Formats: sequence, C-alpha cells, structure tokens
Amino acid sequence: MGIQFDEKKRIFHLQAKDTSYVMEVVRDGFLIHLYWGKKINSYNQPNPVQLLDRGFSGNPYKEDRTFSLDTLPQEYPQFGNTDYRKPAYQIQLENGSTISDLRYTSHEVYRGKPKLEGMPATYANETEAETLAITMEDALTGLHVILNYTVFDQYNVITRSVRFINNGQESIKLLRALSSSIDFHDADFDFLHLHGAHNRERFIERAPLRPGIQSIESSRGASSHQHNPFFALLRKDATEFAGEVFGFNFVYSGNFLGQIEVDQFANSRVMMGINPFDFSWLLQPGDSFQTPEVVMVYSDSGLGDMSRTYHDLYREHLLRGQHKQKERPILVNNWEATYFDFNEEKILDIAKTGKELGMELFVLDDGWFGKRDDDTTSLGDWIVDQRKLPNGLNTLANQINDMGMQFGLWFEPEMISVESDLYREHPDWCLHVPGRNRSESRNQLVLDLSRDDVCEEITKQISNILASAPITYVKWDMNRHMTEVGSALLPAERQRETAHRYMLNLYKMLEEITTNFPHILFESCSGGGGRFDPGMLYYMPQTWTSDNTDAVSRLKIQYGTSLVYPIVTIGAHVSAVPNHQVHRITSLKMRGDVAMSGNFGYELDLTKMTTEEKEIVKEQTAHYKKIRKLVQYGDFYRLLSPFEGNDTAWLFTNKEKSEAIVSYYRVLAEPAAPTKVLKLDGIDVTKQYQLVGTDKIFGGDELTYVGINIPIELEGDFQSYVWHFQAI
Repeated sequence: MGIQFDEKKRIFHLQAKDTSYVMEVVRDGFLIHLYWGKKINSYNQPNPVQLLDRGFSGNPYKEDRTFSLDTLPQEYPQFGNTDYRKPAYQIQLENGSTISDLRYTSHEVYRGKPKLEGMPATYANETEAETLAITMEDALTGLHVILNYTVFDQYNVITRSVRFINNGQESIKLLRALSSSIDFHDADFDFLHLHGAHNRERFIERAPLRPGIQSIESSRGASSHQHNPFFALLRKDATEFAGEVFGFNFVYSGNFLGQIEVDQFANSRVMMGINPFDFSWLLQPGDSFQTPEVVMVYSDSGLGDMSRTYHDLYREHLLRGQHKQKERPILVNNWEATYFDFNEEKILDIAKTGKELGMELFVLDDGWFGKRDDDTTSLGDWIVDQRKLPNGLNTLANQINDMGMQFGLWFEPEMISVESDLYREHPDWCLHVPGRNRSESRNQLVLDLSRDDVCEEITKQISNILASAPITYVKWDMNRHMTEVGSALLPAERQRETAHRYMLNLYKMLEEITTNFPHILFESCSGGGGRFDPGMLYYMPQTWTSDNTDAVSRLKIQYGTSLVYPIVTIGAHVSAVPNHQVHRITSLKMRGDVAMSGNFGYELDLTKMTTEEKEIVKEQTAHYKKIRKLVQYGDFYRLLSPFEGNDTAWLFTNKEKSEAIVSYYRVLAEPAAPTKVLKLDGIDVTKQYQLVGTDKIFGGDELTYVGINIPIELEGDFQSYVWHFQAI
C-alpha cells in the first residue's frame, strides 16, 4: 500500500518508490508533519514532536504551556491562533476578521489520481498512483479544506493540492491559498532556485538558508523569466551526484510564490502556491476553489537524480497528446532570417533550401497577418496579409508540403495592438482600470482573458486559421507581462481575481484548441522562456527556451532548464553570427553541437549560406536524425557545470545504457592550459563500449572512474567536442 493510516496512533504514512512522508493528527485535530525523506518500512515514532514551554509562543490550551502552534511542525498552517509564522492560507469573513481554525475531520484513500478541476496537473491511473484526501474543517464558518496528496508507485514523487469549499451560510474571501506547506525540523539546507531575465533565463543560484524569509516569486501575470516556479532544498553535502535534495515545482503559469521561512528555533517552513500579492477569491456559500498542484521530488542521490525523476515523470505523466512520444521534427524558422520583411517567394526559397539540407518543418513567424510590418500593429486581427501572401496560407502551406516539408505558424493570441480592428471595435477587451493609463509594452496590450466573450472570439479566430491550411505546428507566443490588471466585467469585490481567472480561461482555451487540432505540435513561447513551466507543458509539449540563441549563452540556459524540465521540451536552434542578441561569433559546429542537445532547428537565412556551410548543415541534420530519439527521450546526466567554470559537459544515454552521447564545450581558450580528463556518469560500468567511428573499445568502469581525455587539438575560444559510444 502506498498510503497507510494507523487509526490508533492517528498517523499517516505515505510511501512512493523510495521515499516516505509521515503526518500525525494530534490533540483535537491538529495535523502535524513528522518526516519526509528516504523510504522506511514502518513508522514507530522514533522522533515524536518534543513540546517545550517557549516564551512568547502562545498556547491554545491555557493549561498546557508546552503546546503552541508557533512551535508545532504543521501540515497546513493557519493564521491567528498562536502561530506567528506565515500561514499557508488566510480567509476574511463578512465581519472583517481573518482568523480561522482548521481541524482534521476525515480522510479518503483511493487508487489513481483525480483530475484537478480546470487545472493542468500530472495524471496517473489506478495501477500507477494512490491518492489521500484529508478533510479539515473550520467549525465556526463551515469552511472545508481538502488536502490532496498523490504518491506515484514508480517515482520518488508526491504531489499536493488543496480544495476550499464554503459549506457555511456566509461568504468567505480567500486572501491566501497556497498549495503546499511543510515544516522541516531543521534549517541545515542550501536554497537553490532558477533566476534570470529575458534572454538570460533559468540561471542557477545556490545559497545557505538564513534566519527569516527567503523567497522567489512572480507578480507579472506569468511564471516569468525572472524566477522559474521551481526551487530545491539541498543538504550541505549534496552535489550533482550525491546527497539529499527536496525539489518543488509549481504546475501553474501565472503569479506564484515559493517561500522558506527559518524561524527562531531553526525550523524551516517551506511553501509554494499562487502569489497572495494582489490576489483574493470570493467564495459564496456552496462555492469551491481549487489550487494548482505542487510536484515534490525527493532524491538521496543528488541533483542529477532529482532532475531525471522530474524528466521521467513529466514525459510520462504530464505531457499529453499525439506528440507525447513522437520524435520532434528538425525545423527552420524565418524570424531571424527576415523579421517582418518577407514575401511568398522568400518564404518558399528558405523552405526549399531547408528541405535540401535535411530539415522537416518550416515555421512562418510573426508578420503574416493584418498589416503587420512591425510590432506596432495588428495583434488581434488574425487574417492573412494578402500583400505578403497573395495566395493565402493554404496555397503556401501546400507548396511547402509538396516539397516534403511540414508547415508551422506563429501566433500571439493573448495580445492586442491598439492599432488593430479588434481594438477599435472592442477597446474594453484589454486588461485595464477605468481612469488609468493603459501602459503599452512592445506597443501592445494584454487581452482580458478573464472574459468569456474575449476567449470565445480569439478561440474562433485561431481555430479558423488552423482549419484553413495543413498546419502541423504552432508557436504560441506571449510577449509582455500584465499591467493595469483589472476587468470591465468583474464587480469590485472580485477585481483581485482577474489574474487567476485569466489563467483558468487560458487553460480552457488551450484545452479546446489542442483537443480540436490533435495533430498539431504546439510550442509555448513567452519572449522565449518567460513561461517555461509545467502548466504550459500540459497543453504544449515543448517550449521555446530563450530568445537568446547564442551558443555560449545557451550553455547556461539549457543547463539550468534541465534541472527540472525534460530535454524533449527544450527548443534549441542554430542562428546566424554575429549573434543577434549578444553579437558573439561562434563556429557553426559549436552552434550545432549546443542546439543538438535539445529539439533541434535553425533560425537564420539558409539561402545566404555558403556551399561549405550548407554541407556542415547537411551533416548536422543527418547526424541529429540518428541520435534524435536518444537526445529527446533518453536519460540526461550533467557532468560539468557552466556556472562553476569555463567548461560544460553533459551526457545522454538510453534506459538500457547501450548507447551514450557525450558533449563537451569550452568557452575561452587558456594559455598554458592543463590537460583535462572528463569522467562519465550514467553509463553501465559492467558493459564494454566502442567509440563510434573508431575501433577503440573501453570498459564502462574505465570511462566512469578513469575518464577520457579532452582533446588537446581544440584551439581558440568557443570549442566543442562530441563522443558517441555504443555498447558491444
């Protein structure tokens, strides 16, 4: 059994593949946290909570000064009755008070994992997972709070979410509704998270926990470039290859908060959920509210093992649809080749050249609709621009299909240009606050997707285009964050629901569109990686990782992204040099070697390449087709970190460990540099491996413990080298 309940001791013991999670109901229904870590066979209370009389920690029972919620390791803490730390949730009643008191009343255990209403989430059938639903009640108000825990049989994974139900007679306003909270018994951790900016996403930061609150968050209306909705707590001795790691990832694409509070007694309260800043939700009697899901991963074998757990889980239990297990096509995108300046002839020339060089998909980016000659106009007018494409999308797509290439298209459906027919007809359809300026970013406003009428119109326009031509790929972009967040249709007491209602309706739109067009491979984009989160991956099984296509920059971006997200979700392209973002010049070989560590493609004008460059591209596309399945669906091992030195290395292998691709990158040349050896991780030490293209054979133990020389013939800056091993 994955979930056990000892009725006498009132102890819950949750067991996943190799991890245990333990809770206890104490006194009059307080639910406390006892343990999360390495799997144990049974829990016999070796570490019962020790109660002490602590000064200035209040006592709900006046006769017992040792019992205080301020010192109790709680499972879903509340505000106002002796706990001074930040709560997991907070409500406001009609009388203005904000105090509540949840107590355990009942629980249910069942096989499988139910869908979350209106929400993306991981999924599992009855043979793969077991779910615990604990009901807590605030007796005064009739508020029921259901804590949902799912344990996966084959993964060290526990997912958590919360459902609020107003069973009382008066309205309740949720002011804070986080999805998970855990009180660890110590603070001996490092805090690791992924921070960044547009063109510099998901850089790794690791620092010791300190007393007080440390957090990551977004209040931008998207999960954001600035902080990814992921963090991990690492034991001090934890590395890429060893040590305890506790990972937290939020399955949501909007405002979020990830927070750790180290209290006065060195306990760590870890929370994740919707950002309570500028959020509230009104629950009328009978109403309910579902929080998004947090995916918690335990590893006792370092960060690498945590990452591979996330990768396997998301590939099998988050990604959906026809493309879930399909190898992704090699594409060419015209954006950096033409920007807005193109015509049908130019598009066909790029596509024809791409086909000759081994590519499989042409993607027409921004500029094909309305009167879109720059970024000041036409968002919201999803009608083909006959000036550029006089024969329409259907003719263009069929011509490209006749070449043997698939056809894809760019959209930015969530935005509206002030200079557009849609805005002139419906100026109230954007997010706005009456009397306030409408801030334009990138010369555009954000559509108010909290409105059903807006969603219906945009869904209709997008669907009409998708049905009008043989389109097999869509790049769904979102190029600005929210400002003046308000809706013309919501009453005053619900204005702070706007951002979350936007996300709920966006998910509803995506569900409808992706269901109606199941053959289309959808790729999420938000200025590149500004919405790279599991919520979007539930609908779109890959993401444009960053608008920054520079090979050197991409080492850190792709390395950081791999901490959580599977390689098959990571879009990686070769672009022109000097690079359009950082103006660096790198070799076509290095650009290809970096991009072939993700979903491979090109983003440049193929027609302007030299004969020599075209031959290199032919070799790259042919090689990637041979290794594509291994890269996209294999196990990924990080060997050398670009955040720790001048060198980067990683390895792909299959589950059988019968084949491995090892990639090494050096940024800058060094004078009188030492010779270096690269030790491999992830291969089978009992197997023999042949270096493909040679007659050299090595033991897996040799490659793991002795290592291979990094070639000394690599000269100059920005060098790469790739080894391909096959077991014999």
